Amino acid sequence: MKALLLSGGMDSIAVAFWQRPEIAITIDYGQRAAEAEIAAASQVAKEIGMQHEIISIDCRAIGSGDMAGNDALGVAPVPEWWPFRNQLLVTFAAARGIVLGLTEVMTGSVSSDGMHADGRPEFYDAMDRVTAVQEGGIRISAPALTMTTAELVRHSGVPREILAWAHSCHTGNLACGQCRGCVKHYQVTKEIYGVAY
Repeated sequence: MKALLLSGGMDSIAVAFWQRPEIAITIDYGQRAAEAEIAAASQVAKEIGMQHEIISIDCRAIGSGDMAGNDALGVAPVPEWWPFRNQLLVTFAAARGIVLGLTEVMTGSVSSDGMHADGRPEFYDAMDRVTAVQEGGIRISAPALTMTTAELVRHSGVPREILAWAHSCHTGNLACGQCRGCVKHYQVTKEIYGVAY
């Protein structure tokens, strides 16, 4: 049985529609936009017909940058960088996966995530090896890692009315229109549909 880390953003929504895993896992780890991400992911899971699991683990004490609501650390490659974020999320999902009987946890990472060390192929290969040797033998995959977001959306065939639920803002539950997540959302929407909505 497969699960997807469904953040409620464009990438994970497109992967959900394309791959159709049985379970969606959304994690509230203390990020500022958690409420909106959970609402978006819940609606998408309902629309697609996936079981939706929500995990809440407060990691604000180790957060950094836009997502945490404080200054990014000096080593941050971009303003929204949160230390070891993908490693945390994959680990939490895999831990829940033991209870759920999962064989695989997928993420919605795309090629542009390569600006983060934990968004690169070598990271996902390493995480796959780490979880595979542990009890349960859960595998980790990132099926869209070689695609841009626009390529993923087109390839997935996700309808506009489902993608419209996406919440991409890094700074809060209402889109700020200025963070890197909002800008990406507008740019991808314009590239695919000719207009930003």
